[in-house]
Amino acid sequence: MDDAPEPCITLHPHSRRVRIVIDGTLLADTTRAIELRERDYPPRQYLSRDDVRMDLLTSSHTVTHCPFKGDAIYYSFGEHKYVAWSYERPKEGVEEIEGRLAFYGDEEDK
Repeated sequence: MDDAPEPCITLHPHSRRVRIVIDGTLLADTTRAIELRERDYPPRQYLSRDDVRMDLLTSSHTVTHCPFKGDAIYYSFGEHKYVAWSYERPKEGVEEIEGRLAFYGDEEDK
Protein backbone atom coordinates (compact mmCIF):
# COMPACT_ATOMS: atom_id res chain seq x y z
CA MET A 1 0.00 0.00 0.00
CA ASP A 2 1.29 3.45 -0.95
CA ASP A 3 1.45 5.89 2.00
CA ALA A 4 1.96 8.96 -0.18
CA PRO A 5 -0.32 11.87 0.72
CA GLU A 6 -3.28 12.61 -1.51
CA PRO A 7 -2.29 14.97 -4.30
CA CYS A 8 -4.03 18.24 -4.81
CA ILE A 9 -3.79 18.37 -8.61
CA THR A 10 -6.33 20.05 -10.83
CA LEU A 11 -6.35 20.59 -14.59
CA HIS A 12 -7.85 23.65 -16.25
CA PRO A 13 -8.11 25.01 -19.80
CA HIS A 14 -5.64 27.85 -20.27
CA SER A 15 -6.84 30.01 -23.15
CA ARG A 16 -4.36 32.87 -22.74
CA ARG A 17 -1.51 32.81 -25.21
CA VAL A 18 1.64 30.97 -24.13
CA ARG A 19 4.82 31.52 -26.12
CA ILE A 20 8.12 29.85 -25.37
CA VAL A 21 11.13 31.80 -26.64
CA ILE A 22 14.71 30.83 -25.85
CA ASP A 23 17.66 32.77 -27.25
CA GLY A 24 15.31 34.54 -29.65
CA THR A 25 13.94 31.28 -31.08
CA LEU A 26 10.21 30.68 -30.85
CA LEU A 27 9.82 27.10 -29.62
CA ALA A 28 6.07 27.12 -28.92
CA ASP A 29 3.03 29.30 -29.41
CA THR A 30 -0.45 28.30 -28.28
CA THR A 31 -3.77 29.36 -26.85
CA ARG A 32 -4.73 25.71 -26.18
CA ALA A 33 -2.64 24.87 -23.12
CA ILE A 34 -3.83 22.86 -20.16
CA GLU A 35 -2.86 24.37 -16.83
CA LEU A 36 -1.90 21.93 -14.09
CA ARG A 37 -2.15 23.25 -10.55
CA GLU A 38 -0.48 21.28 -7.80
CA ARG A 39 -0.15 22.11 -4.13
CA ASP A 40 3.17 23.81 -3.24
CA TYR A 41 4.18 24.28 -6.91
CA PRO A 42 3.58 27.09 -9.39
CA PRO A 43 0.94 26.44 -12.07
CA ARG A 44 2.36 24.83 -15.22
CA GLN A 45 0.97 25.00 -18.73
CA TYR A 46 1.14 21.76 -20.71
CA LEU A 47 1.30 22.37 -24.46
CA SER A 48 0.25 20.10 -27.30
CA ARG A 49 3.14 18.85 -29.42
CA ASP A 50 1.29 20.34 -32.40
CA ASP A 51 2.09 23.78 -30.96
CA VAL A 52 5.75 23.03 -30.14
CA ARG A 53 8.72 23.01 -32.52
CA MET A 54 9.62 19.42 -31.64
CA ASP A 55 12.19 19.42 -34.45
CA LEU A 56 14.28 21.85 -32.36
CA LEU A 57 14.16 19.80 -29.15
CA THR A 58 16.29 16.82 -28.20
CA SER A 59 15.02 14.21 -25.77
CA SER A 60 17.35 13.11 -22.99
CA HIS A 61 17.73 9.82 -21.16
CA THR A 62 16.87 11.52 -17.88
CA VAL A 63 13.67 10.27 -16.26
CA THR A 64 12.20 11.41 -12.95
CA HIS A 65 9.26 9.97 -11.07
CA CYS A 66 6.34 11.83 -9.51
CA PRO A 67 4.08 9.67 -7.33
CA PHE A 68 1.04 11.65 -8.55
CA LYS A 69 1.79 12.18 -12.24
CA GLY A 70 4.12 9.33 -13.24
CA ASP A 71 7.49 9.30 -15.03
CA ALA A 72 8.68 12.45 -16.79
CA ILE A 73 11.12 12.59 -19.68
CA TYR A 74 13.09 15.76 -20.45
CA TYR A 75 13.97 17.80 -23.52
CA SER A 76 16.84 20.14 -24.28
CA PHE A 77 17.25 22.96 -26.78
CA GLY A 78 20.78 23.37 -28.09
CA GLU A 79 23.04 24.13 -25.12
CA HIS A 80 20.03 24.58 -22.82
CA LYS A 81 19.50 21.33 -20.93
CA TYR A 82 16.13 20.25 -19.66
CA VAL A 83 14.00 23.17 -20.88
CA ALA A 84 10.85 21.02 -20.96
CA TRP A 85 9.39 17.76 -19.73
CA SER A 86 6.58 15.41 -20.67
CA TYR A 87 4.60 12.58 -19.09
CA GLU A 88 4.19 9.94 -21.78
CA ARG A 89 2.05 7.65 -19.60
CA PRO A 90 0.63 9.79 -16.80
CA LYS A 91 -1.17 8.33 -13.85
CA GLU A 92 -4.92 8.05 -13.57
CA GLY A 93 -6.55 11.41 -12.98
CA VAL A 94 -4.09 13.45 -15.06
CA GLU A 95 -4.40 11.63 -18.39
CA GLU A 96 -5.08 14.94 -20.20
CA ILE A 97 -1.38 15.88 -19.97
CA GLU A 98 -0.27 12.73 -21.79
CA GLY A 99 2.39 13.59 -24.37
CA ARG A 100 2.11 17.34 -23.75
CA LEU A 101 5.16 19.42 -22.87
CA ALA A 102 5.63 21.78 -19.95
CA PHE A 103 8.44 24.32 -20.01
CA TYR A 104 10.24 25.92 -17.11
CA GLY A 105 8.47 29.16 -16.20
CA ASP A 106 11.13 31.74 -16.94
CA GLU A 107 10.86 31.07 -20.69
CA GLU A 108 7.09 31.59 -20.85
CA ASP A 109 5.18 34.68 -21.95
CA LYS A 110 1.75 34.63 -20.31
